[in-house]
Amino acid sequence: MFLIVTKYLIPKGYRGLAAFPFVFIKHRVDKKNLVFINHEKIHLRQQLELLVLPFFIWYFLEYLVRLVQYKNADLAYRNISFEREAYANEENLTYLKSRCFLRFLNYLVLQK
Repeated sequence: MFLIVTKYLIPKGYRGLAAFPFVFIKHRVDKKNLVFINHEKIHLRQQLELLVLPFFIWYFLEYLVRLVQYKNADLAYRNISFEREAYANEENLTYLKSRCFLRFLNYLVLQK
């Protein structure tokens, strides 16, 4: 994993972006934020599992489906299966050591 601080590659309203093998972060202070970095590392693992390009295609398509479902961009983003897994486990700094293959699939179906 390579951490790169850049404010130009990060979309407005976001602090970071993972694109294997890089994690781009907007603020230098986030380099020391272990929870934030763990969240992005979870995305790197997801990308590896799907061989990177299919990850981004799936991510975009699922975002569109969630956008139609929720009619709200933030809710759509937060309910993408990849994001749900990352947010649910970002504070568990040992999560990736025991994470099962394709674990994000468990987050595909929304709980009621």
